[in-house]
Amino acid sequence: MKRLLEGVGVVLLFQGAVGLVHEFSGRLRGWGVVQRVGFAEGYELYLSVALVVLAGALFAAAESRGGPG
Repeated sequence: MKRLLEGVGVVLLFQGAVGLVHEFSGRLRGWGVVQRVGFAEGYELYLSVALVVLAGALFAAAESRGGPG
C-alpha cells in the first residue's frame, strides 16, 4: 500500500509541477492533464497547486504507514 501511495503521489506531483510550469512560462504545452480537461478552464493554476498539495499529503500518508512496501 505504501508503494501505491508513493506512486500515485509521484504522478500527481509531476502533473502539478507541469501545470505550474505551463502556467508561469507557457512551456510544456500538452504534457499536463490539467490543460486537457474542459471543466478546469480558467482554474488551471489552482488545480495544479492542489495536485502538488495532494501529492504531499499522499507522501505523508505513505510515510505514516511505515514498513517496507
